[in-house]
Amino acid sequence: MKYKKSVYQSITMITQFGINMLVPIFLCSYAGLYLDKKLGTNFLMVIFFFVGALSGFRNIYIVAKRIYEKKEKEDVHDKKNKTVK
Repeated sequence: MKYKKSVYQSITMITQFGINMLVPIFLCSYAGLYLDKKLGTNFLMVIFFFVGALSGFRNIYIVAKRIYEKKEKEDVHDKKNKTVK
């Protein structure tokens, strides 16, 4: 059974959203834990976690915006081709 190209694109997009959200959170949390141990503090991990979450949301926003703009261009192109024929 052949799957449509859009199914693979959807799976890729969902995976990309997950990676774009989780990687900054994990990296920033790890950096916060490391700095907490080095400096003897106990609040940097929380701050860095939220910084990672904000950067993850920013990444998702940028990817979603890019996908939406690409889809709009394709729709406009398809409409032009239909009216010309």
